[in-house]
Amino acid sequence: MASLEDELADQLQTTLDESTKRARSTRRPLLTHLNADTTWLLSIPIPSPETRNHLYYHILIDLWLRGGQSDVAKFFSQQWHATPSACQSIPEVEAVISGIEDAAIKEELVEDLKYANGYLKSGASIDAVVVSHEFTDHMHKETLVEIPSTVPVFASQKAAGIISSWKHFNKVVKIERFGGDWRTSSTRPLPEWLGISRVAYPGADLLYYHAAVMITFSMAEGVEAVIYTPHGISPDDIRPVADANPKIKTLALLHGLQDIKLGAQLNMGAHNGLRVQRILESKYWNGTHDEVKKGGGLVSWFLNRKMISLKEAIEQEKAERGNDLTGTDLESMQDVRFEELGNGESLVLE
Repeated sequence: MASLEDELADQLQTTLDESTKRARSTRRPLLTHLNADTTWLLSIPIPSPETRNHLYYHILIDLWLRGGQSDVAKFFSQQWHATPSACQSIPEVEAVISGIEDAAIKEELVEDLKYANGYLKSGASIDAVVVSHEFTDHMHKETLVEIPSTVPVFASQKAAGIISSWKHFNKVVKIERFGGDWRTSSTRPLPEWLGISRVAYPGADLLYYHAAVMITFSMAEGVEAVIYTPHGISPDDIRPVADANPKIKTLALLHGLQDIKLGAQLNMGAHNGLRVQRILESKYWNGTHDEVKKGGGLVSWFLNRKMISLKEAIEQEKAERGNDLTGTDLESMQDVRFEELGNGESLVLE
């Protein structure tokens, strides 16, 4: 009998085969959820693939694939995934990436067979890693050190310091705060068409729990971005993205639905996500960091978790403001596509 891990791996490959075919026909980014929580693979079409040895730029976000995680001490907080991750190791992630590239090549109209074979033999793999926070459910050492040391890591300030102390990666880059022009975040070793920046209020270098990582890229359709905020972000803090010059179109917002408190607010939940979405007017909203994990330690006794669906959040706001959406902020929500990508599922961001 097949194990749950095998079933998840088969599901992942099936959804990737379908999504990759669609992504290649439209030349659009591909977003893949590698676990039930907040580990993602973002594959962005390279504008000039002839200058590289593969067709996509592959970015891994907040890696934690297997095993437990603990912050402070195990007696205080310890967690495990409730469902095994679709990918259990970095070699399995690399196999997924190779599958994306191979499927893309089959869809690519390349007359020169030798050119196509050059891609197939390239061993395309991970191009960059993003770490949003220093907490070990976002920065899981046992997972990260499986990645080849030559892969650059882009991390928030405190996380960058910790990762550098491991002396595993050749290049660890602190993610700088977004200042209005995404092009300043296109720093080496990133290609000039791609930028990675942190969206947070000024002075939030040491306390940036409610912040976002913005991955910005220039494509034929213009400048687009995927904004990842696993704990949520204040609507006021996200506004500089909407006011950016040059203009940025938010393609996807990754923001969770659960409202979680531990005395203070941890995850800001669906109501906050609605306010952020209205400001960004993102085409897609994907839930993230909503897995109800197996937990232990003191923290598990005091967590206050409120499960709120997007429908419930919208219905509550409609009740507060009236059912007629015309001419209100709620009207813009009619066009957004909310996608709850499960463990091992992928989505073409069209």
